[in-house]
Amino acid sequence: MAFQFPVRIYWEDTDAGGIVFYANYLKFFERARTEWLRSLGLGQQALREQTGGMFVVTDARLRYLRPARLDDQLIVTAQLEEKGRASLTIVQQALLNQEHMNAGEPALLSEGTIRIGWVDGATMRPARIPAHILEQLS
Repeated sequence: MAFQFPVRIYWEDTDAGGIVFYANYLKFFERARTEWLRSLGLGQQALREQTGGMFVVTDARLRYLRPARLDDQLIVTAQLEEKGRASLTIVQQALLNQEHMNAGEPALLSEGTIRIGWVDGATMRPARIPAHILEQLS
């Protein structure tokens, strides 16, 4: 089951056409991944302080299907797809929450696959994800 994170669309999220600026979906996905990790007891600042390492985005592939607009309520998901020794692949979606509109199921707006790698925080060189972190992701 995918982790879910609510996002409301504010004026600052939109472009001159009144729709969410495409790059903002990356911010929404980042927030959902961060909160997903936090829900597993893996706060990113604490990880860096305790291990000296951190996750960095190494690849992002997004697809845009429908626009979100001012005041929309979204559900942004994060789900682990693949776990390696030095990276994780997470699939994510941004869905329009239509519950408040009595329209039923959320509509898919954008979807993406994000790969995050573990690096040494001081050198920024790739490193293995510590075993206790991989265990918490299971």
